[in-house]
Amino acid sequence: MIRGGSTGTSGGKGDEKKAPTIYDVARAAGVASSTVSRAFARPGRVSFETAQRIHAAAEQLGYRSKSMDHSAAGSRSKMIALVIADIANPVYFEMIRGAEAAASDAGYTMLLFNSQESDTRERQALERAMSMVDGIVLSSSRMSDSAIRQMAKQKPTMVMNRAVADVSSVVTDNPRGMRRAAEHLGELGHSELMYLAGPEASWADGMRWRSLREAGMELEIRTRRGGPFAPTQHGGAEAAAQWAAHPSSAVVAYNDQIAIGFLREIARMGMTVPDDVSVVGFDNTFGAELVTPPLTTVASPLYSLGSTAVNNLLAIAGGARSMSGRPVVLPAKLVVRESTAAWTKKRQIRGK
Repeated sequence: MIRGGSTGTSGGKGDEKKAPTIYDVARAAGVASSTVSRAFARPGRVSFETAQRIHAAAEQLGYRSKSMDHSAAGSRSKMIALVIADIANPVYFEMIRGAEAAASDAGYTMLLFNSQESDTRERQALERAMSMVDGIVLSSSRMSDSAIRQMAKQKPTMVMNRAVADVSSVVTDNPRGMRRAAEHLGELGHSELMYLAGPEASWADGMRWRSLREAGMELEIRTRRGGPFAPTQHGGAEAAAQWAAHPSSAVVAYNDQIAIGFLREIARMGMTVPDDVSVVGFDNTFGAELVTPPLTTVASPLYSLGSTAVNNLLAIAGGARSMSGRPVVLPAKLVVRESTAAWTKKRQIRGK
C-alpha cells in the first residue's frame, strides 16, 4: 500500500507503526485529500460541517499537519474576529469598545460580525473569517458546545458570556448578581417574583434563572419563570402582558432591554413602577438610568469582558496554555435606582 508522505526504508523496522497521513484522514472523513489540505491550510475555504468532520477524524487518528506545527511561527494577519449576537442590543456597545481597545493596544485590527441571534449566520461568518484572522472571540454564541469546541481546534478561540468545556471563556458572576437582586427585593418586603426569561439558546439565561431560583429558595421568596422572550424592548412588552395575567410584586428581567420594555408597557396599561411592581434588570447598559423611573439593575463589567477576552485570546494565539474548563469570572454588582421600592400589605397590585 502506498502512503503519501511516507519516509520508511527497507532497512527500517517492519513492525514500526507509521504516522497517519493526509490520505488516511481523507478516507476516515469521507472527503478528498485536497479538502483535508484546505481544512488545515485555508479553513475558510471549507464548510464548517466538513471541517468538523475532518478535525474529528484527524484527532482520532492522531494526525497533525505541517500547517498546524508551524502556525505559531508562520505569518500572522494581525486581525481577530469578534462575533456578537445582535449589534442593536446595547449590552454589546461596551464589550465592543473594550475588545477593540485591547486589540488596538496589541497592534491588531478587529473584524466585527453580527449573527442576528442565529447560529446559522454565526457559522457562515466564521467560515468567511477563519482564513483571515489569527483568533476568534464569540460573544453570547448560539452555536452548540460541540461546534464551538471543534472550531477552537482550528483557530484560537475565546468565548464571552458563556462557559464551554475545554474552551477558554470569560463570564460575569451571574450567581452573585442574581443573589444580590433577590436579597435586595427580599429586604424590601417582596415575597414573590417573576423571572422574565431571555432566549432559550442563551447560556446566560439558564445561569441567571437557576441562580435566581436557588437564591429565592434560600431567602424564602417564591419564584416563577415567564417566557422565553426576545432580549428586546418588544420582548419586554410581551413579558408585561404575561405578567399582568398572574401579577407578582416584583420581576427580575434577563436583561435591561426586556426590563425597559416591561416598564414602558406597564405604563401603557395604566400602572406604575414601583408602586404596582418593582423591576430589576441585568447588565446596566446605556439607557438604564435614562428611563422613567431609572432602572435598578445588576451591573456587568461589560468593557472588562471585552478587553479580557481579547487579551486572553492573543495570549493563547501566542502559545499560552489556558486554564482547562475554568472560565475567568468577573464581578457583578447591584445598582439600585428608582424602579424598586418597599412592598407592604397596604400596597396591593391593581386587579389582583
